Amino acid sequence: MAKPPKNAISPTRQEDYPEWYQQVVRAADLAETSDVRGCMVIKPWGMSIWENMQGVLDGMFKATGHENAYFPLFIPMSFLEKEAEHVEGFAKECAVVTHHRLEPGPDGGLVPSGKLAEPLIVRPTSETIIGATYARWVESYRDLPILINQWANVVRWELRTRMFLRTAEFLWQEGHTAHATRDEAWEETVKILDLYADFAENHMAMPVIKGEKTAGERFPGAVSTLTIEAMMQDRKALQAGTSHFLGQNFAHAQQIKFQDQHGKEAYCWTTSWGVSTRLVGALIMTHSDDDGLIVPPKLAPRHVVVLPIYRNDDERADVLAYCDSLKQELEAQSFAGQPIRVQLDDRDLRGGEKNWQWIKRGVPLRCEVGPKDIAKNGVFVGRRDTGTKTPRDRAEFVATIGEALQASQDGLFQKALAQREENSRVIENLDEFREYFTPSNQEKPEIHGGFADCFFTETPEIDKLLKDLKVTIRCLPLDQETASGKCIFTGQPTTQRAIFAKAY
Repeated sequence: MAKPPKNAISPTRQEDYPEWYQQVVRAADLAETSDVRGCMVIKPWGMSIWENMQGVLDGMFKATGHENAYFPLFIPMSFLEKEAEHVEGFAKECAVVTHHRLEPGPDGGLVPSGKLAEPLIVRPTSETIIGATYARWVESYRDLPILINQWANVVRWELRTRMFLRTAEFLWQEGHTAHATRDEAWEETVKILDLYADFAENHMAMPVIKGEKTAGERFPGAVSTLTIEAMMQDRKALQAGTSHFLGQNFAHAQQIKFQDQHGKEAYCWTTSWGVSTRLVGALIMTHSDDDGLIVPPKLAPRHVVVLPIYRNDDERADVLAYCDSLKQELEAQSFAGQPIRVQLDDRDLRGGEKNWQWIKRGVPLRCEVGPKDIAKNGVFVGRRDTGTKTPRDRAEFVATIGEALQASQDGLFQKALAQREENSRVIENLDEFREYFTPSNQEKPEIHGGFADCFFTETPEIDKLLKDLKVTIRCLPLDQETASGKCIFTGQPTTQRAIFAKAY
């Protein structure tokens, strides 16, 4: 019998997907748990991926007319109380500051002292504090629109945490805009959704479905929430970005009003939108394999790692000189509008150990160079996404490096798209729906289900069924064709279809 293939990550995705995810994070040296419950330390490799995401998104925001600003971390509790639905949605996740200093206690420790006149909420999201600011900034229609984004951290006191996917503190961007008309605000909401989808597909190589959340899944206080939904390799959905049309709800609560062209007082129309470090988790689960992380080239901290191979000091000098000149030639090339990012790894480690470290970190291309390669004026190239290893002519490799990286980028997207299409199904009756989302092993569920596309009507009757199956309504796809059918739950006639899935 042939031996089963040896993998760097144990357990494999099929054996235990949640634990596989945690092991990929550790093996790629992306992050670790911290001494603060529910929080994580993002390590340099993980932070570099987030910074690359941040750089691309920041450029996209600015290209569409948005500017960056920064608002306070602390929000007076009275601000949240002004918008009842909003505070209800976040109340259970709020961290609250009640004192402003520490004093020695009777037992030698420290005790809080100096009670605040009003408790402060550690920012879970910033609609209320930014709304209060906009109320001071806006007087006339000439002050509109306000198009602002901030890069910040937020705190939501999660009980069950998982690195990058759900932590008590995380990094994100949140856009907040104010407009004179409903149409302008709605246009902004859709524009940002399209921007997020563009980033997900063309930079993360992660196919997404654009849709609208149902009333039950809507952002607290919003009139409409638009979302991009992606399928992970365990066939669960992950909400990868949301854009909220807030109507005039927050404008009324925060008194964001202006004098229009006719001299009449009117309330602004507002939006908010955001993505977070959850996208790093999405990237991991969309592309990685049982040997570790795979990073799409457009977001990779390094495009190429050069690995010198030698046996003695004489070989070392020649190999390092060759590798250094190769590094400079590669860095003179470009991919996706930026110079090629190259690392020369001359650490005093065995070649196999170094090679596996970079495989687990997901670098798109590994370039090994030894005396035999130098003699042929060549290189030996390993491609992370396909696992192929081939000898290449040096000049040809350098000249076509951009094409190789684009091929990897495109291949990752197509593979993820095929995975989603293979695990999506149109379902027409309730029995099939139950079967689709019920694992064979209830004690330790195997990977099962996927995306279910169904006719449905939103009624409270279906909530218990979905909860029992651990299924959620992900979205009402924006590109669905007009058709008539019967809700698979109630039998009522409807033209509305929704995507259902188990989710993170």
